[in-house]
Amino acid sequence: MTMSAEGPRSTESLFDAEHPVVIAGAGPAGLTAAYELAKLGDSVLVFEADRVVGGISRTVERDGWRFDIGGHRFFTKVPQVEALWHEILPDEDFLLRPRQSRIFYDNKYYDYPLKASNALRNLGILEAILCVASYGRAKLFPPKDQTNYENWLVARFGWRLYRRFFETYTEKVWGVPVKEMPADWAAQRVKGLSLGNAIVNALKPKRKQTAITSLIEEFQYPKYGPGMMWEVCAEKVVALGGTIEFDQRVTKITATNGSLTSVTVRNRAGEEREVSTNHLISTMPMRQLVAALSPTPPKEILDAGEGLHYRDFLTVALVVPGQAAFTDNWIYIHSAEVKVGRIQNFGSWSPYMVKDGKTCLGLEYFVFEGDELWTATDEDLIEQATRELIHLGLVEPGRVERGFVVRVPKAYPYYDGDYKENVATIEQYLENNVAGVHLVGRNGMHKYNNQDHSMLTAMLTVENLHGASHDIWAVNVEEEYHEQAGRPTGAQGTGRDAPILPKRQTGN
Repeated sequence: MTMSAEGPRSTESLFDAEHPVVIAGAGPAGLTAAYELAKLGDSVLVFEADRVVGGISRTVERDGWRFDIGGHRFFTKVPQVEALWHEILPDEDFLLRPRQSRIFYDNKYYDYPLKASNALRNLGILEAILCVASYGRAKLFPPKDQTNYENWLVARFGWRLYRRFFETYTEKVWGVPVKEMPADWAAQRVKGLSLGNAIVNALKPKRKQTAITSLIEEFQYPKYGPGMMWEVCAEKVVALGGTIEFDQRVTKITATNGSLTSVTVRNRAGEEREVSTNHLISTMPMRQLVAALSPTPPKEILDAGEGLHYRDFLTVALVVPGQAAFTDNWIYIHSAEVKVGRIQNFGSWSPYMVKDGKTCLGLEYFVFEGDELWTATDEDLIEQATRELIHLGLVEPGRVERGFVVRVPKAYPYYDGDYKENVATIEQYLENNVAGVHLVGRNGMHKYNNQDHSMLTAMLTVENLHGASHDIWAVNVEEEYHEQAGRPTGAQGTGRDAPILPKRQTGN
């Protein structure tokens, strides 16, 4: 399937039909690059391995129900990204949504961000006193070794609050014990909050909170889900003369004399074709990119590619009566008795995503491709999700009407202790041996990028193709995005660096 059309050509165009810019992936970064290039009149050819646009930011539609994969709040501190959102979609297609979420633990729901009255009521006076005592003990006798994430958290919250609010959910998301995670993680996930800060925030009057990303009170959201943004963007790319081809996976990236000369793609039927190009903007997982390089790179480069790993993701969407819904955008499930990590109410994101009198709840499971949950049948997953939803008290037995399963391989790069060295090794090799390959986006750079950061890497890359000299790798490490005061020496950009996870020995 191909999306293409004749469109206007700008006098600024540097890349014609004989020398198109090839883009691997039609997610936020890939389509942003395609749109920006097409506006300049450049010839653009986008290859997407799937049959839909949007990547992990797509909106899946099944029988009229629309599912947001992962939950995407449209909030950014990058002005040019904000402007581009509203250039792609008109203002009337955005809803301003309240940010509502809770934590489920020990059969109770805790408001998040923390509210003093709610927390005290759920904990009870005795447990609240024990939590404060545990916190006091941790301040007086903090763990000596705070290089791991567990001890870092305990030093700031005490053991009781750590076990209640941090341990189980974090382990569900990343599939490794918290005590094996280096404390580098803390600067990203705790967002500058200590127990003292949390209490102060809980007691202050309600106000607009945007300084700490996790505390924002409202956000923008396309009324038909985030995929709406990328569906419209794809249409605009085609209207400007670009081409988007689906079911096309990049399988070979050929360089001659140190520069890119062609890209080979394969469709689902196994048919291959080669496209001549001097520039590839890649959002494909970096490990796949390395495996596609031709000539075959040295062993150390192949090993660096194989050393990059990923966390996979699946959503089980269950249709339930509207009265069974909750008002939260999502609920974090800290209970160890169930495997679900987070539950979305798609109707709370947008009423346009559900049907009258009903809503759809998305149970999110963080997995590794090939594990027990990943390989389970859709029927078994729907049955398990239904049981867990009933166990959590969110619906009564017999109230789930139907279910759908969506699997997303390589949803999130996995950041182990070797990933930075592996990425740097690959980046340097590409620069010296495959000039013309440009890495953008989260998977393309194996970097801790949100949607807005991914878009910005694409926008700056297009500017570089037209003569600028931006450091794309500096995107997403700026102080205003850091959740802790201060930033690493020499860091620049617009966001946050990646947390570090234990090295994976096998699998993806």
